[in-house]
Amino acid sequence: MENMETRIAVVGIIVEKPESVEKLNSILHEYSPYIIGRMGIPYHKRKISIISIVMDAPNEVISALSGKIGMLPNVSAKTVYSKLSSGEK
Repeated sequence: MENMETRIAVVGIIVEKPESVEKLNSILHEYSPYIIGRMGIPYHKRKISIISIVMDAPNEVISALSGKIGMLPNVSAKTVYSKLSSGEK
């Protein structure tokens, strides 16, 4: 991991049904070495959860995580990448 070029990315996730949370948490645990921060907000009024994941990882890892999350039922996700890679200062 140390020699690979990495980027910072934020994955914004909206979970619309509580039954999707267990699978989502399992996927996030799988990628935990790359996750540098996580914030979850339950929005009780709308009965949804909003989660932000901040990663420092190679592009392929970020894309793989986003793809797996995007395939979950009742879960929406979008990823925003930094323009700066780990090779730049």
